[in-house]
Amino acid sequence: MENKHHFDAIAKAIHFIKNHHLQQPSLEEIANHINLSKFHFQKVFKKWVGISPKDYLQFITLEKAKESLRKGQSTLEASYDVGLSGNSRLHDLFVKIESCTPGEFKKRGDNMTISVSEIDTPFGNITIAETDRGICNLSFDYLGVENIKAEYTNAIFVNGLLKNGKLVQQYFENWEIPKTPISLDLAGTPFQVQVWKALLQIPSSNLLAYQNIANIINKPKAVRAVGTAIGKNPITYLIPCHRVIKNDGNTGGYRWNSERKIAINGYEAVKLS
Repeated sequence: MENKHHFDAIAKAIHFIKNHHLQQPSLEEIANHINLSKFHFQKVFKKWVGISPKDYLQFITLEKAKESLRKGQSTLEASYDVGLSGNSRLHDLFVKIESCTPGEFKKRGDNMTISVSEIDTPFGNITIAETDRGICNLSFDYLGVENIKAEYTNAIFVNGLLKNGKLVQQYFENWEIPKTPISLDLAGTPFQVQVWKALLQIPSSNLLAYQNIANIINKPKAVRAVGTAIGKNPITYLIPCHRVIKNDGNTGGYRWNSERKIAINGYEAVKLS
């Protein structure tokens, strides 16, 4: 309950900062807006967002998003010139997709054990569901696991972290790229998997537009379909749909709350750029 209260307060603070960044509100003004003392607010904000309110205010503005968009495009273009090798500091270095169609995944439900657990991250608690092949769902809520349970009624669900979940937990604790790639066991259409793989190519602390993703998969007219596939991304953060914004540079929506999307990108702008 305390975590829920704190996240609601921080989400409200992020919304306030986003809408008042031109006025450069003080720490005390922001804290007063969410009815916390400035000292407690500073501590809680840094715990949830990973950076101080001052750093967040400095880095997360609309102009920052537009600058990152332009930076992301030029970085991506340069990486394609050299074969897109090693451009990302994080995701394409340590995430490996083991994909199957929804039908194939469903057939495995009769003989499938799915482990479910919860870990802390700088952006809130994450629920992990994983098979022996890899992580099949990573979410800031429990809805993903509920959907899997409803779909694969013959699967056995147990509590605990398997090897890939432990790698994710370690990563969020020390922010060091694991030596063993994190495997994802995904069920999706070929088009969805293609889009999700394209997201892995976005470098850390960079942002791209939906149109950019459509161009990457050589389907420039499929922007709407790309947006739908991104909205169905079952793996938060590791498949970085938070790095996709609108063509005009605005943040856009996010399944797990737009304020959390801003917080994640702000954290990466400071810590991973």
